[in-house]
Amino acid sequence: MNGGFRPTGQLFLQNVIAVIWDFDKTLTPGYMQAPIFKRFGVDGKKFWAEVNALPEEYRRRGAQRVSRDNVYLNHILTYVRAGIFNGLNNTLLRELGAELELYPGLPEFFKVLSGVATSDDNYRRHEISLEHYIVSTGLRAMIEGSAIQPFVDGIWACEFVEGAPAPGFMDEKQPLLPQGNSVITDIAYAIDNTSKTRAVFEINKGTNKQPDIDVNATITHPDRRVPFQNMIYVADGPSDVPVFSVVNQYGGRTFAVYREGHEREFLQVSSLQEQGRVRSFGEAKYTSGSQTYMWLTTAVRQIANRIARDRDEAIGDKTGRPPQHIVS
Repeated sequence: MNGGFRPTGQLFLQNVIAVIWDFDKTLTPGYMQAPIFKRFGVDGKKFWAEVNALPEEYRRRGAQRVSRDNVYLNHILTYVRAGIFNGLNNTLLRELGAELELYPGLPEFFKVLSGVATSDDNYRRHEISLEHYIVSTGLRAMIEGSAIQPFVDGIWACEFVEGAPAPGFMDEKQPLLPQGNSVITDIAYAIDNTSKTRAVFEINKGTNKQPDIDVNATITHPDRRVPFQNMIYVADGPSDVPVFSVVNQYGGRTFAVYREGHEREFLQVSSLQEQGRVRSFGEAKYTSGSQTYMWLTTAVRQIANRIARDRDEAIGDKTGRPPQHIVS
């Protein structure tokens, strides 16, 4: 929790700006699973075709409802059990994350945005800061292994565990599996395009920084750590509409990106703006002078200006104005 002046009874200073990023097609041109396929000689197109066919196959086998966003996790585990992804564990996933290609300007642009939030004397006086978060339906271990990881303050993504605890594991302490020799066996955490909104509310209420605050707790907006109006959400497409909607609804800023030169992706994000889903969009190009660079740096500066202005007013209201000489 930052120091400085805090209005009486207020839980947080609300001087934090949060930039929340999707990962695949937002920070990297493709899907992060590509290095896995390359390592094990698997046809990625065939894998994804099988994933797309799984919901119908699950229903044929008796399932009534299937989570389309997460079904690929099961298929990865199926490939592990079949020996195709032989030796795939979290350590290897982190190693493969280092192979992920990032869009131009990354990860340096993360430092640029953080610098904008502290670039003005008034910003520093009010201890304004900027935090980066990743909220993705991809794999946390791969994001942790990528060049982005050192610049982020938190990651919400899918996680695997190596070796399921056996029945009675609480009664009889079981040894940990040897590091590097185990394989992923179970899904520990899954996030889909709808539950991404929960992550945003966790950032909003501060539960990621103060675990004793429950995300379902009733917290008034003045007492939340990162107001939605201090948020910028950056993503690539229609699957992010639930988060776009929440952030827009509460006064945050939303921005969509597309691959340079890809007309279909351009039309997709253009449609999102026409529908009022996002405020603006630009190429997934984070180098100085690009539209995306300028829009995001300007948005951070505008939010920082508003935070400083609001805090100046709050200080004046709480402390009272000094008397002034009357000039006739």
